[in-house]
Amino acid sequence: MSSSLVSFAILLSFAALSFRLSTAAGADDDSQVVASVPPLIWVYKNGTIKRPLDQRKLPPSPHDPATGVSSRDITISGNIPARIYLPNTTTTSQKLSVLIWYHGGGFCMGSAFASGDHQFLNILSSKAGLVAISVDYRLAPEHLLPAAFEDSWAALNWVASHAPGSTRPVSPDPWLIQYGDFSRIFLGGDSAGATIVHNMIVRTAGEPLSGNLKIFGGILTHPYFWASKDGDKESFGYKLWTFVYPSAPGGIDNPMVNPFAKNAPALSGLQASRIFVSVAEHDGLNVKGIEYVKALNASGWKGEVTQVFMLGVEHSFYLNHIHTKKAYYLIEHIAKFIGH
Repeated sequence: MSSSLVSFAILLSFAALSFRLSTAAGADDDSQVVASVPPLIWVYKNGTIKRPLDQRKLPPSPHDPATGVSSRDITISGNIPARIYLPNTTTTSQKLSVLIWYHGGGFCMGSAFASGDHQFLNILSSKAGLVAISVDYRLAPEHLLPAAFEDSWAALNWVASHAPGSTRPVSPDPWLIQYGDFSRIFLGGDSAGATIVHNMIVRTAGEPLSGNLKIFGGILTHPYFWASKDGDKESFGYKLWTFVYPSAPGGIDNPMVNPFAKNAPALSGLQASRIFVSVAEHDGLNVKGIEYVKALNASGWKGEVTQVFMLGVEHSFYLNHIHTKKAYYLIEHIAKFIGH
């Protein structure tokens, strides 16, 4: 089986594998592993970093033959790589919903340009009729958290700056100007990307976006949330968070990864009208996704929450098996949520 097919589908089955953060006494072998979170990443003494599950990157396309969607690579907020998608349209008078997409990968692998994300956004952009921006935020351990959150926030503000009434960036994107419906801004992400979505929505409550833009909806597929009550220091959720954010205040109970922590912002204050949460049957993180939905419903939040529980699939399955009935089923539900 290829590494791209393995990906997160087997992520939690490796949870019992050791997490190593050590330097053996007297060792001077540059091939020595000094840190690892199997199966995602290995860091070697000589500085080499291996991410064996990374998918191959695909180039943008001026016209995707399967969907008719156009895409091109851009740089936003001065230094953040991204890719923007535009569905096949014949009129500039039709305004389209805007989706900002944050890829998964445990904050330490993955890319906005990975084959799974690229194909997924081509299909979703076509089916939902939306402009999508996929953000290539910085990764750990080269850039420990909160770097990914800061890049994601900068990208969100860059998009918001295109809205009527905002101070536009020096080089505004013509697709956003011509086609973007800024009353229908969606944030979406897979796994760690879904974690980012939650944090971006939370942050808008205390830090208004450019032009006081509001987030209309959030899409969280297979979100990565964890807490001290969910497992000891040998649990995968704990090991991963410790690797990507070793200085996190509160550790694994930091509100960025544990939205139910005592000091976490109240879910009742989420600044979005609608939330979509998808969980997978064979995903060790599904309990946290279900807990998130229950907490939202019990919080007094005034928005609308939609949950999709998919049987017989694993974590992030659709990014590895994009052309399957179950992947299309999930995409159809997301498109319906966006178009509702």
